[in-house]
Amino acid sequence: MDKVYEHKNVEEKIYKDWEEKGYFAPEVNPGGIPYCIILPPPNANAPLHFGHAMYVVEDILIRYHRMQGDAALWLPGADHAGFETQFVFEKHLQKDGKSRFDYDRETLYKMIWDFVQSNRGGMEGQLRKLGFSLDWSRKKFTLDPDIVAIVYKTFKKLYDDGLIYRANRLVNYCTFDGTSFSDLEVVHQERKSPLYYIKYGPLVLATTRPETKFGDTAVAVNPKDSRYKEYVGKDLDIETVLGSAKIKVVADEMVDMEFGTGVVKITPAHDFNDFEVAERHNLSLKQVIGFDGKMNEYAGKFAGLYIKQARAAVVEEMQKKGLIEKIDESYVNRIGLCYKCKNVLEPLPLEQWFVKVKPLAENAIKVVKNKKIKITPKNFETIYFQWLENLRDWNISRQTVWGIRIPAFKCEKCTKWIVTDGKVPEKCANCNSNKLIQDTDTFDTWFSSGQWPFAALRASRVSTDLKTFYPTSVMETGRDILFFWVARMVMLGFYITDEAPFKEVLFHGLVNDPYGRKMSKSKGNVVNPLELVDQYGADAVRFALIYGNATGNDQALSYTKLDGARKFANKLWNMARFIEMKRVQSSKLKVKSYEFEELLKEAKNETDKEWVKKTQGLVSEVSKYIDNYQFNLAAERLYEFIWHEFADKYIEDVKNRIDENSYLILAALYLILLKLLHPFMPFITEEINKQLGFSQDLIISAWPHD
Repeated sequence: MDKVYEHKNVEEKIYKDWEEKGYFAPEVNPGGIPYCIILPPPNANAPLHFGHAMYVVEDILIRYHRMQGDAALWLPGADHAGFETQFVFEKHLQKDGKSRFDYDRETLYKMIWDFVQSNRGGMEGQLRKLGFSLDWSRKKFTLDPDIVAIVYKTFKKLYDDGLIYRANRLVNYCTFDGTSFSDLEVVHQERKSPLYYIKYGPLVLATTRPETKFGDTAVAVNPKDSRYKEYVGKDLDIETVLGSAKIKVVADEMVDMEFGTGVVKITPAHDFNDFEVAERHNLSLKQVIGFDGKMNEYAGKFAGLYIKQARAAVVEEMQKKGLIEKIDESYVNRIGLCYKCKNVLEPLPLEQWFVKVKPLAENAIKVVKNKKIKITPKNFETIYFQWLENLRDWNISRQTVWGIRIPAFKCEKCTKWIVTDGKVPEKCANCNSNKLIQDTDTFDTWFSSGQWPFAALRASRVSTDLKTFYPTSVMETGRDILFFWVARMVMLGFYITDEAPFKEVLFHGLVNDPYGRKMSKSKGNVVNPLELVDQYGADAVRFALIYGNATGNDQALSYTKLDGARKFANKLWNMARFIEMKRVQSSKLKVKSYEFEELLKEAKNETDKEWVKKTQGLVSEVSKYIDNYQFNLAAERLYEFIWHEFADKYIEDVKNRIDENSYLILAALYLILLKLLHPFMPFITEEINKQLGFSQDLIISAWPHD
């Protein structure tokens, strides 16, 4: 054996060997119990970030169950990531002085497709570099035709069952990126905003948005507010910056009597609460802000101004006319921002497809309460329930080119919509006209990825995979996408299959920078996991991410832990070199996988027998920790036992009295330790196993049993 372990000379070679031998496929254990994890598909638009290195949790489970003899399937895939990918691609276009508006739909789609395909191969290479034992023969992409066909069928079924409808409702719209978002994708931020007290005839009301006054269709007061009872139901004569007008006063429970003066203006086209008030009081919608972020013709002389410009101009004009009583500069409110570009989102009326979530959410709650799905850590159950119980209908339309285009067609003659399962209708089902136009919108990415567990298995190259592996065993993912993805997978998975899509949900925490700050490109603190793999080795990176970090907790990237994990790998290598050097040349006993009872019978020295029993206890401990998802405790116990007990005490003792029998016990116990450590540090354990000629390839060897 070489004096020093060089990970760069080992890892790629070993991974290639594993893959060529077909070890990652569940068929390696044809009679095993099915065990399946669906890889949360990374976005196919950029290299991996450090969060993806936490897939190590899934690899530990897959390797552990593979060694247990289970038919373990870890199915890989990539997500087209509709809006996210188009956003990233537009950044590339900007470098060349171009934008999405410079290309027709088909050309832009083809350009993004080529961009994504060039990234996918690199991303898969990165997953290989981290040692992830994914069955690449089954990999899927969310834009594969068979996946798209499944997404279309789900959409049609939801529509036929009355769970999808089209409506002109307020949506969260980014005028910069040109698309709407669901409530979940809105980033809320507290900001100081001037609160303007403006005069509406005899009343004074407070608002942060005077520029939307051109869209006011009423003012509202609380029905319990005695101050304004005389005005309810009346039309007020008011003076505006565009002249005189009349406005109705309505009473609604929504109004907070403690806010401002207890009077609020109702702008249904630009405020979600106001929209609901308008529905209750049959008020009209008057949109005064366009989808380009500019004031429209209803704003009169302010038309064409961007929102901030209009606000300043309107306030100045109102002050000249004495229509502003005062301005409170200390008011703090919550602003909705686009999660990508961080521009302020505008509530705008837009005709979209919505999913009625209440019946879907009720079933998603039941499967967890009925223990059909177990969530770990358990405290995330409460968050899961709270979110589903307060969920609004889900806007699944996105105004992007990149993605799965919605299979809905509008008749130009009678304006009826025809929803299909992907087929292009020949004529309108209502009036028989053949003048049909497909919706230009694409599906929200979470709508397609919410179907991923059953869709990926149904579209697998092996036709029986859905029957064999569904429901899947564990959905392991980051805690930050509980709402975005996990809950939606449960809703859609149960709806389509009548079964929960997985038996357990396991959350890991985020990996922050060494100072505990979230990694982001804007902060310049992003750490590339592959750079650390090159420096420390994949095994050290994997071990450092698990060691000392309880399941579900966030962690700060620790170079101290990385260095410690690398030293641990070197210690393991030096132990192997000692065993190799002490090999008894005359021995006719080949080291193999022994049961503990056999080893106790073989051992002649009482100290050797004692260490057989200690190692047997370790097997029990580590197995229990992994079964309970306490990976950190398993890693910490292995580290402590291997270095500070087995190496420092047992090897030091046995080296002075080694003979053929003691060598056999030492080597057999060391092989057991390699097996226990293999799910955590697969490369170095496999290489040592090969170098010492212990047994069959470690990845498919049997897990030790106490």
